Parts: sequence; structure tokens; C-alpha cells
Amino acid sequence: MHDRSREDLETDELLGRGVMHAIQEIGEAASRTSEQGRARVAGVPWTQIVGMRHRLVHVYWGVNLNLVYEVVARDLPVLIAAIEQGVEGWPMPDDAGD
Repeated sequence: MHDRSREDLETDELLGRGVMHAIQEIGEAASRTSEQGRARVAGVPWTQIVGMRHRLVHVYWGVNLNLVYEVVARDLPVLIAAIEQGVEGWPMPDDAGD
């Protein structure tokens, strides 16, 4: 969202829905992350991430777009960096779909 503003989440419905869906996917992945995986990235607020997913899925008519924008602009880059560092050198599972 480098060149997007908070207002774009309201005026561009596709952008707003896409961003919220991506946050939902992150929350779903966080809910399925094992304790071993969570321990590798100890500073991540796992409960808050899953909670954000629940709010977006179950209270979609009352979504706080200011919070959504803040999460994407401020928190998401930090989360991505922490997870990338946490999984470095950790073998990834084989893709069962191949």
C-alpha cells in the first residue's frame, strides 16, 4: 500500500476487500501455526492476529478501516520481517499438491 491512502480503502471497494481478505488469511494461518512455530518467532502477537481475523470475518459491517490501514501500514511489514527471520534455515514441508 505504498502509494495508497487510508481513504482508498473506502473509495476502492476491490482494494478494501482485498486487504481485509489478506488479513483474514494471515489470521487463519496464525491460528494454525504450531507452538513450535510460534516459539521461533516469540515476539509476534499471535492472539491479536487471530483476533483481528475473527473481527473481520464475524463483524464485517463494523470494521474499523482506520485500524485496518494501521495494521497494513505499520504492523504488517514488521510481522513479515519477523516471520522471515524466524523461518530462515527451517525446512519447509514438501508441497503435497505436486
